[in-house]
Amino acid sequence: MAEPLKNMFNEEFFNGFTKVLKHIIDDFDEHSFLSQIMDDEWENRGIVQRGIHISTTLKNFLPTDYKSAVAKILELINHVKETEYWLKVQDTKFGLSLEYAFLGGYIEQYGLDDYKISVEALEEITQFTSCEGPVRHFIIKYPNEMMEQMLIWSKHESWAVRRVSSEGCRPRLPWHKALPKLKENPSPIIPILENLKNDKSESVRKSVANNLNDIAKDNPEVVIDLVKKWQNKSKNIDWVIKHGCRTLLKQGNSEVMEIFGFGSIKNISIEDFHISTPKVKIGKSLEFNFKLLNNNKKKSKIRLEYGIYYKKANSNLSKKVYKISEKEYKENSITQINRKQSFKVITTRKFHLGLHQVSIIINGNEFEKYDFELIE
Repeated sequence: MAEPLKNMFNEEFFNGFTKVLKHIIDDFDEHSFLSQIMDDEWENRGIVQRGIHISTTLKNFLPTDYKSAVAKILELINHVKETEYWLKVQDTKFGLSLEYAFLGGYIEQYGLDDYKISVEALEEITQFTSCEGPVRHFIIKYPNEMMEQMLIWSKHESWAVRRVSSEGCRPRLPWHKALPKLKENPSPIIPILENLKNDKSESVRKSVANNLNDIAKDNPEVVIDLVKKWQNKSKNIDWVIKHGCRTLLKQGNSEVMEIFGFGSIKNISIEDFHISTPKVKIGKSLEFNFKLLNNNKKKSKIRLEYGIYYKKANSNLSKKVYKISEKEYKENSITQINRKQSFKVITTRKFHLGLHQVSIIINGNEFEKYDFELIE
């Protein structure tokens, strides 16, 4: 089993962290600091709660004046960047520190009433550890000023600042506070995405795509208009809009299907659908197969998916869509399709015994549902 993410706050981390704190804080009491960190509730805290606890404890050792405390945090970052730890971070795919995210959390917790100092600090901190969570609290309190700042950041020389200008204003960013006003009206986000849609950084482009996907859940017409405007401008932009439309594609939105070349299924069908495992044990897999028939006289671009209808605690069924393929199938062709869907226990989904269903989806059009049973 994978190591819980909260355990990144381990002895090695705190050895490095307290070593740096000794450099920037006069008469720093390491024993007192670690005693307050490792309190009776430490083991029970998850990763988010541990981050909040660390920033709360850190406040007890920083200057009481907020501006002076922020200066110490920025000094701390500069010291960490001179250590071996930062070299290791630079070698990771993301290139930003995950462990030190609580520094942005400090600004979020104690700096909401000091807009100028805090925003300047977040601009620096996010180049060390991403601050997409903290900036959201400033967007909520200072919507106009903060979105103007995000637009400025979208042209920043640092990829990390450009990324946070998009990631921070995602209307539905997972694990963080939603932004109700931007869910209702995402228009302030669009100029930011316009600036970043063809960014040289893959991380920035991915954030733009994720922001589009968020917007599409509440305002699909906004995303569809952008797709029509941006399509075929560059290979990178085409990737951004395709990834940004993934929810609309899974929903079978007909307009989006047509935009991406998935047309009529008049001469496309399935035959011989068969479930090999009508009773699936938890920990095992659903296995099914069928034949895909393309009876058109020319090759056809087909998005082939299947839906699993999971039983919920209240016995209702909840659908989740999985992609099989997205490609061109030869004219007058018959293709054998075999698929497995794991029911291995995972932390992100709780399985419930009993009736489930599976269906095949072609270019957003769903065919017949077939029953199977999940058992012990």
